[in-house]
Amino acid sequence: MADVAASPADPEIVSPEEVVRQRARAVQRRKWLTRLAIVVIIAGVAWAAWYYLIGQNYVSTDDAYVAAESAQVTPQISASVIDVKVKDTQFVHRGDVLVLLDPATPRIAVQQAQADLAAARRRFRQTLATNTALSAQVSARGAGVSQAHAQVAAAHADLAKARVDLARRQAAAASGAVSGEELTAARRSYADAQAAVATAEATVAQAEATRQAASGELAANAALVRGSTDDTDPGVLAAQARLASAQLDLADTVIRAPIDGVITRRQVQVGQRVAQGTPIMTIVPIQRVYVEANFKERQLRRVRVGMPATVTADIYGGSVEYHGRVVGISGGTGASQAIIPAQNATGNWIKVVQRLPVRIELDPKELAAHPLRVGLSTDVTIDLREH
Repeated sequence: MADVAASPADPEIVSPEEVVRQRARAVQRRKWLTRLAIVVIIAGVAWAAWYYLIGQNYVSTDDAYVAAESAQVTPQISASVIDVKVKDTQFVHRGDVLVLLDPATPRIAVQQAQADLAAARRRFRQTLATNTALSAQVSARGAGVSQAHAQVAAAHADLAKARVDLARRQAAAASGAVSGEELTAARRSYADAQAAVATAEATVAQAEATRQAASGELAANAALVRGSTDDTDPGVLAAQARLASAQLDLADTVIRAPIDGVITRRQVQVGQRVAQGTPIMTIVPIQRVYVEANFKERQLRRVRVGMPATVTADIYGGSVEYHGRVVGISGGTGASQAIIPAQNATGNWIKVVQRLPVRIELDPKELAAHPLRVGLSTDVTIDLREH
């Protein structure tokens, strides 16, 4: 069979010029791929060199926020508000007056406590005076005992005389020299003398009992004032404590700022009755704020307290840089400290990378130049080279 000439329109037939162009494109593509591979290798080597020389010595996170140990202002007594001296966003200094409470009731309590103190001092002085009176009474009771003993001695003397008279008359009665009436009178006198002795001895016992009772009263009264003065008596001290408490309540009607800072969340108005211990406002110490950075658990392998840190805040951008140090690492992750901790003891558990809060203290001078507010977002980088 005769060869059939190929048609110029046949797609399988490629012209020599097209072949040259395809080969040129292939060569150009190989050149670009080679260059790209070289660039990738150089970039990889540069990144590896940067990481091993610099990158591995730093850890950073953008999960970091400004925080502060704010002070809650709470009234120490329950009273009505008569004046509010501050408003939200106002900067106050420690000791500045914030709120005035009605002092009427505390002032009355102070006056009552002062009266109680005066009464306590008077009672102590009265007890001292009673002690002197009881001492004199004991001395008088002692004299009464001596007098009773003298009466006993006189009664015994009378009894002896009556006994002698009765014996003489009984002896004379046998001879008829003494009448029966006279003998009867002698016997009656002897019996009366015996009764007088018994009465005198009872008087001695009663006088001694009275003296002992007076001595007991004196000892009891002396125990109340022994070792005490007008200022150290327990009753006086208790009254002084009540007066100090009342004066403290009166002083607490003026609520002052406990720290320097900015007023936030003011929740009190004039005329409102505030309860003891109820927060009425918060003071944020913007000059002593810190940064709480939440690092991933793997980033904290080499982080130690005291390491330097660099902080930038979104509010100022990268042009303002703060310098600080790590002052503490939290004792638990945010998930573990949540109100309802995560429960992973289930069959469909999925591991989630945990973050641990790290506290960064900032340079006060830099904070004064560029103040921060609580809750602002920041970026934190910790230098691991310094231990």
